[in-house]
Amino acid sequence: MEEKAHYSLWQMSTYFLHLGTTGFGGPVALVEYMRRDLVESKQWISEEEFKQGLALAQLAPGPLAAQLAIYLGFVHYRYWGATLAGIAFVIPSFIMVVLLGMAYQAFGGLSWMQAIFYGVGAAVIGIIFLSSYKLTTKTIGSIDRTSLQKNTWLWLFFLVGALITYITQKEDILLFIGIGIFYMLLKAPPKGLNKQSNSFLLVSLFSFEYDAHVLWKMALFFFKAGAFVFGSGLAIVPFLQSGVVQENHWLTEQQFLDAVAVAMITPGPIVVTVGFIGYLVAGFPGAVVAALATFLPCYLFTILPAHHFKKIANNGSIKAFVDGITAAVVGALFGAVLVIAQRTLSDLIGVGIASCSLLVLIYFKKLKEPYILLAAAVLGLFLKLIIQI
Repeated sequence: MEEKAHYSLWQMSTYFLHLGTTGFGGPVALVEYMRRDLVESKQWISEEEFKQGLALAQLAPGPLAAQLAIYLGFVHYRYWGATLAGIAFVIPSFIMVVLLGMAYQAFGGLSWMQAIFYGVGAAVIGIIFLSSYKLTTKTIGSIDRTSLQKNTWLWLFFLVGALITYITQKEDILLFIGIGIFYMLLKAPPKGLNKQSNSFLLVSLFSFEYDAHVLWKMALFFFKAGAFVFGSGLAIVPFLQSGVVQENHWLTEQQFLDAVAVAMITPGPIVVTVGFIGYLVAGFPGAVVAALATFLPCYLFTILPAHHFKKIANNGSIKAFVDGITAAVVGALFGAVLVIAQRTLSDLIGVGIASCSLLVLIYFKKLKEPYILLAAAVLGLFLKLIIQI
């Protein structure tokens, strides 16, 4: 029998509205914030439910953090919970990027924003590194001899996921599925799964070319971006760059880089950069179309299999499958942190800012991330615009 929720739908929606407003650091940090708040602190969601959501979010295309938020909203409040959690999580950052898009067009460029990003981007590396470490220890185990002996296979999957993500600089869905199946066969071979498990299939989508109007072209392009790109929100950036800059020529390379910078210095999911891009291309209607088209597949691919996935998740074989995938996913997220660090930290000052933010979080546990990012933003402005390093 399903456990009754001891929190209201309003409380869950308010939490995701707050997270979407103050949650900096990208998908790795956002996933860790959800686990810390909803599993450990509030205890609204069980550790098993969180693992199931993380596994399902990684198996389906679209932004990881947004899909996990939708699934966690679904756990006790089904479709209303999933819908409200998803909207509450995305809407704050969407509003922010549209406002920044208006400022961008009004003032012709974002030299001040790039200066802020210099400091904030480095500080974010420290934040997501600590978040990745916490997520790893909570989902797999402490980094000690006992845990390494007890969870040898899971640590191996973690390393494989991290190395392959770092080397290829992308997250491989087939790798995750293969590891999940291998661990399931190794630890709990299925004796005969319920037929409901067959319903856990991704929906096939077909793309059509439209030449009628720019909004239709945008809707089609961003829908494909949301439907066919797997992994964290960072995985969608190369796909967007190819379509927005090279194929459709909607933005210049510099405008696209500015759009990515906007996503990094605003809270919430990285993918909300599509709102900024859409605004530059076709104003507010373009921002709405781009955001809706990108997040609709993510929503559907989460709620459609969620009910059946939740039903079969207590099966021993499925648990092993989820555990294997989770270890590989967490490893891939750690690998993504290394990739981001390599791209972001271009000099010793950036490395210093990242290290300081990490140390401050370790030794001043009550200090919230937005304060660290505010200090980093001021430092970035000082270094780039005032003393012009």
